[in-house]
Amino acid sequence: MNTLEFKGDWNIAKGKLKQKWADLTDDDLKYVDGKQDELVGRIQKRTGQTREAVEEAIRDSDRRAVLGAD
Repeated sequence: MNTLEFKGDWNIAKGKLKQKWADLTDDDLKYVDGKQDELVGRIQKRTGQTREAVEEAIRDSDRRAVLGAD
């Protein structure tokens, strides 16, 4: 994946990621446009997950934020 694009509400997506990985903090989930690699790296470091797993979780959380699903 080249870039992560967020279509939904990042605050909702963050909440979904925190539900998935309770160890994540707000600092871990700080999103700055153009710094997607840093975001993924912080989540990887905190959770021990692969890059692919983190990216999929972010995409899934963002999809849920767009759709309003739980």
